[in-house]
Amino acid sequence: MLMRTDPFREIDRLAEQFFGTTTRPAVMHLDAYRDGDYFYAAFDLPGVDPESIDCTVERNVLTVRAERRRPTGENVELVAAERPMGTFTRQLFLSETLDTDKLEAGYDNGVLTLRIPIADRAKPRRISITAPANGDGRKEINA
Repeated sequence: MLMRTDPFREIDRLAEQFFGTTTRPAVMHLDAYRDGDYFYAAFDLPGVDPESIDCTVERNVLTVRAERRRPTGENVELVAAERPMGTFTRQLFLSETLDTDKLEAGYDNGVLTLRIPIADRAKPRRISITAPANGDGRKEINA
């Protein structure tokens, strides 16, 4: 039995993963980094109405959803449609060292930026050490 395969099938599959399809848009790209006492996540969402962005945190899972729609109207005539449209979703598993109760979000120039402070319990701190002083008293030493 001879089986024939499409030589471009794998290329199409990879292209769909990176660029998405009309029914399943591509993933929203992000940068994540720590700067001092804050963790940042910046999501690329060009052309998205800020009102369509939904950002939630449940336990340590951050979920970002956004929707990009094509222009509609009585006089709108679609000439080309190359940009992915639809609902985009991305989830991040956040460390328990982040204080998600103080999460801040801003949207500027097509970028959603989240700023999450590092929890106080996760920051380095000095520990006081006590040592005996001449027999019966105790002397405190800061390490």
